[in-house]
Amino acid sequence: MERNLMKGNEALAEAAIRAGCKCFFGYPITPQTEISAYLAKRFRQAGGVFLQAESEIAAINMVYGAAASGVRAMTSSSSPGVSLKSEGISYIAGADLPCVIINVQRGGPGLGGIQPSQADYWQATKALGHGDFQLLVFAPCSVQEMVDTVTKAFDLADKYRMPAMILADGLLGQMMEPVTFPEIEAKPAEKPWATNGHGNKREHNIVNSLYLQPDVLEKSVQDRFKRYDEIKANHAEAEMYLTDDAEIVVTAYGATARVAKSAVNMAREQGIKAGLIRPITLWPFPVKQMNEGTKNAKAVLCVEMSMGQMIDDVKLAINCSKPVEFFGRTGGVIPKPSEVLEEIKKYVGGSK
Repeated sequence: MERNLMKGNEALAEAAIRAGCKCFFGYPITPQTEISAYLAKRFRQAGGVFLQAESEIAAINMVYGAAASGVRAMTSSSSPGVSLKSEGISYIAGADLPCVIINVQRGGPGLGGIQPSQADYWQATKALGHGDFQLLVFAPCSVQEMVDTVTKAFDLADKYRMPAMILADGLLGQMMEPVTFPEIEAKPAEKPWATNGHGNKREHNIVNSLYLQPDVLEKSVQDRFKRYDEIKANHAEAEMYLTDDAEIVVTAYGATARVAKSAVNMAREQGIKAGLIRPITLWPFPVKQMNEGTKNAKAVLCVEMSMGQMIDDVKLAINCSKPVEFFGRTGGVIPKPSEVLEEIKKYVGGSK
């Protein structure tokens, strides 16, 4: 397969086209604007519809309408823009509609800065809108993995009728790496529920998230959570690296995991038995893999580009069975392998 040197945002946009995305609605915000710019140039040739909406709120509601018609629809934004989309995302989840949402994170809170961040973990996994619902959340660590994740995100969103998010960051969005685009025969799932015309051959389909009877709404939410249980059982993913004999396990996701892996390799060179667990799905969180990878460890070190938003999920996953420590940089500062190595050295033996 041909290799292409591409910026992360542009590679992700091309992968969406190849995955069968037919509608994109967005609004520019750094550091993800290249996704919109690329699709504006390329989408019409590929038979898709590109529209720059008047706001993030308008964009997510356009996704709602397109998804209801049964086509593969996508939007992208960065941290404060995703906050604006949160109400619409809740409506989409409540209407059981599939779509893909890209968040190329930047520093915050507020307008913050345009440098890389992972401070939207809580937003993506815990509170992306009101009500009882979840999103599939994927955290790729390279441009190639962003490409590979797009099709998976669309496929699982279609299968389970729910939104999926690719949670990247400004580092992945802006870096250039060689990528290959595997040949994909995009076959979106059959969608008998779609509001795409009935030709008087079936009952009208209605897509809605409003349930005025509490018992009906309760059943709708409970049925949704049964699907969530199936997803937890079958689709949690993580990369395990040198964990079999690790006395200290570092856990990190996304671009930060690449820094952490370098630190683990440096530790091994110094005779320290370190390993790495990289969650690939942040929801569902890879609980089984976390337990398996830390079973011989005396301590766990959680490394993030935030003030520690994933650490509670790590502690819950292993039932607080061993110490879980934290090291992070925030505000757009990227941790260095040497900094992570120094933290590893502090906890060798399981005590600070």
